[in-house]
Amino acid sequence: MQGPYDQETKRYVDARPRYPDQWFSKLSALTSRHALAWDVGTGNGQSAVAVAEHYERVVATDVSEPMLKQGIPHPRVQYLHTPLSLSEDETVAMVGGEDSVDLITVATAIHWFDIPKFYSIAKRVLRKPGGVIAVWTYTDIIGVNPEVERVSRRLREACKPYWKPGVQYVLEEYRTLPFPFESVGLGCEGQPLQLDMPRETSFETFLSWQRTSSAIARAKQNGVDLLTDDVVKEFETAWGGSDLVRTVNCKVFMLTGTVKA
Repeated sequence: MQGPYDQETKRYVDARPRYPDQWFSKLSALTSRHALAWDVGTGNGQSAVAVAEHYERVVATDVSEPMLKQGIPHPRVQYLHTPLSLSEDETVAMVGGEDSVDLITVATAIHWFDIPKFYSIAKRVLRKPGGVIAVWTYTDIIGVNPEVERVSRRLREACKPYWKPGVQYVLEEYRTLPFPFESVGLGCEGQPLQLDMPRETSFETFLSWQRTSSAIARAKQNGVDLLTDDVVKEFETAWGGSDLVRTVNCKVFMLTGTVKA
């Protein structure tokens, strides 16, 4: 079973943003113990290696073997392939067993999951009391300027026929994402915490980001090019020229919680 980005693995790894270190400091402060963390849908492990700065061991899992091959090496991170055929019991055992995990992180990935199955596993492996789960996503509209946003919104409309169902949660900024956990103060079901993630970005990196969209890749597999030369030119003009480096902002929406008593 392929992950949503298998066809664009290398480009995805190079183009996507890195999460701020202070987020992981805040999350680690929520757990009383720091023995084991589980980073789910880890991709190339950019979240896992940040978590590993605060936990003795991190299990980083993904359904995509090509993404795991791009995993960032870290002495405290163990990358494991979790095919969809794994049972709940097998996954629980692979991660570390019942009541063993201090922190679960899911960075821009939970919308691809079998969510009820994942939550069932999460509730089993989280340490009780004290274990925390944190999920977050960034939106597909990157804050640059009004002109770039207008082109981005037109491209979003063109992408709609190629979105998989879970993407709707991203478009709704995780406000409608089920999250049956007790709040620990950093977002809760129906009320995600909004964060900003600014970065300096070249036009080529911005364009690579667009090309790694799952909808654009899926359309291309079906013989439809959504990011045509004309659309690229529109983006370039709106950006202010291909040589310009801009400060862009990604809006991020986070939910955190613990297993309800």
